[in-house]
Amino acid sequence: MGKTVEFVVILDHGVRKRHHHVTNRGRVVYFAVQLEVNVKGDWKPVVRYDCSHRFSHRDKYDIKENKTKMPLDLSFESALTFGEWDIDENWSKYKEEFLKGVPHG
Repeated sequence: MGKTVEFVVILDHGVRKRHHHVTNRGRVVYFAVQLEVNVKGDWKPVVRYDCSHRFSHRDKYDIKENKTKMPLDLSFESALTFGEWDIDENWSKYKEEFLKGVPHG
């Protein structure tokens, strides 16, 4: 079995990033990095990068929890790095769009 790394980063009041990845022999075999916003006491997903369907992709959610999946033509390692960077750089914009009900895509 591989090594698992999990952590949560508080980005702002009511905004957090959850990170989870598993490596085996130095290679990422599973990952998920997700931006979440607290809405009336419930943590809601806003943007998630993962490989749960055996390919790297981004899911973007609206406030009603509808999602749009965008495949990424990236290795798991690159998609994890990109997802971390994207959420760190754009969490505020994603949060605003989510709370305003801007259509996802």
